[in-house]
Amino acid sequence: MQAKALVAVEPWKTAFQTVDVPDPGPEDVVIRLTYSWISNGTEGSFVRGERIAGDTPRTETDPLPFPHVPGYQKVGIVERIGEGVTDLAVGDVVFATVSHVGGMFYANGGHVSPAVTARSQVYRLPSGADPVLASGLVLTQVGYNIGACPQLSPGDAAVVLGDGLVGHWSAQTLQQRGARVLLVGRHEDRLQRFVCRDGDRAVRANVEELDPLVREWAPQGIQVLADTVGSIASVEALLPQMRHFGQVVSAGFHGPNGRIDIQKLRAKELTLYAPAGWNRSRLETTLAWLTEGRLTTGHLITHRFPATRAAEAFDLILQRRESVLGVILEWEGV
Repeated sequence: MQAKALVAVEPWKTAFQTVDVPDPGPEDVVIRLTYSWISNGTEGSFVRGERIAGDTPRTETDPLPFPHVPGYQKVGIVERIGEGVTDLAVGDVVFATVSHVGGMFYANGGHVSPAVTARSQVYRLPSGADPVLASGLVLTQVGYNIGACPQLSPGDAAVVLGDGLVGHWSAQTLQQRGARVLLVGRHEDRLQRFVCRDGDRAVRANVEELDPLVREWAPQGIQVLADTVGSIASVEALLPQMRHFGQVVSAGFHGPNGRIDIQKLRAKELTLYAPAGWNRSRLETTLAWLTEGRLTTGHLITHRFPATRAAEAFDLILQRRESVLGVILEWEGV
């Protein structure tokens, strides 16, 4: 069968076109998309040809991963279910991760409709869930996972490096757990979207400014340091300010430069977490938090495009001609 999809056709170039998708099997669900959410960092990296898989940077000896259908998160309506699927029905509103595609470098992709998807990658939306906000569930779950990893007590100081979507959701999760949060970034308009509580701050700073800034904000030391941008230099600049038995959470993409000196962690017996990917338990918890309003996403959406203009959306992200954060593709009518 055929579908419409956003395709990365070569480095730095995408197109909206017709693609082949496998006929659904007995354990598959066919979903007509309503919304999909672009992951600016991960998908942008793949479209530029910087990754070959997951968190694996591409080397000169690796093939260029084109063409492929980028993405891994969307919402839609169930159109058809396989004979082995007994817990979903036609008409259900669902979230889905990756779906099957044919004729591409990767056998799975995100921005494709109708989306033939394994039942294991489909989640029914609960009553009251906003489908637009839920369309970014995997990425929201990354932020939740970062904030949920470390052990902390109410009032502990937590520094989040990065003012992108993952940085915001990491900071929100840490807030929900009682931490006092310092969100550090480089974009004033993004930092202004962070809702501070008593003791929280959102500041614009570079690596050289971090040390005095954090010493003033957390004179008793940092319990949690969450890096969402992949900056070893920033992490190492703040290690001396970590409390004994503090925790570092690393979730940014480092490319080939993700090396850290373990001796620098041992001095204060620091724990390093390296969360990645998604699983059903975390996605379901994140969806519950979204529905309950414990995590907020709507104020982080800056752009919405019809899916037919998806290439324009990606060009905006890749070329950075204007400030961009959350980008939604609208599929109704496609």
